[in-house]
Amino acid sequence: MTDRLQHIIKGCRERNPVAQKELYETFKSQLFAICLRYAGNYDDAQDILQDGFLKIFEKIDQFGFKGAFEGWIRKIMVNTALERFRTNYQVIHINDNLKEIDHEPDGDFTSDIDARELIRFVQELSPRYRIVFNLYAIEGYTHREIGEMLGITEGTSKSNLSRARDILQEKVNRFYLTSVKTM
Repeated sequence: MTDRLQHIIKGCRERNPVAQKELYETFKSQLFAICLRYAGNYDDAQDILQDGFLKIFEKIDQFGFKGAFEGWIRKIMVNTALERFRTNYQVIHINDNLKEIDHEPDGDFTSDIDARELIRFVQELSPRYRIVFNLYAIEGYTHREIGEMLGITEGTSKSNLSRARDILQEKVNRFYLTSVKTM
């Protein structure tokens, strides 16, 4: 950790608005990208970012300068997005009896697609599919961990991920078909 970042964190612990603004400016882009993945739209992502920074400032005394600060604030932002999900959406348990889904998708369907387009596709997923997809594919949580976080079974997490991947694959295929037709 740099001396500058340590200085900013100490200033935030003292509730110094200049330090808080500097922390915000330093990390807002990185954290907003996380919020966009979890939110259904740009406005919701901004709300999550705002709420997340408020929590960072409230809990900054809990950061013990052990481990990466970036990882610590990232976790707060992901948890803020999950809290918003739990508050705004009822988790529906579906297809708990589906067979285990442990396969990886065939090929890398994202290799030639613009990142903004892919984020838009992920944002269009239903909230439960979007959350499970992000937690598993981006954050690296296991299905067991996701189940505990969301109050669903491991099987539901797996089936939601599988369905999210199928939907994303359909969207990418349609995007490519539309692109080929316009060429």
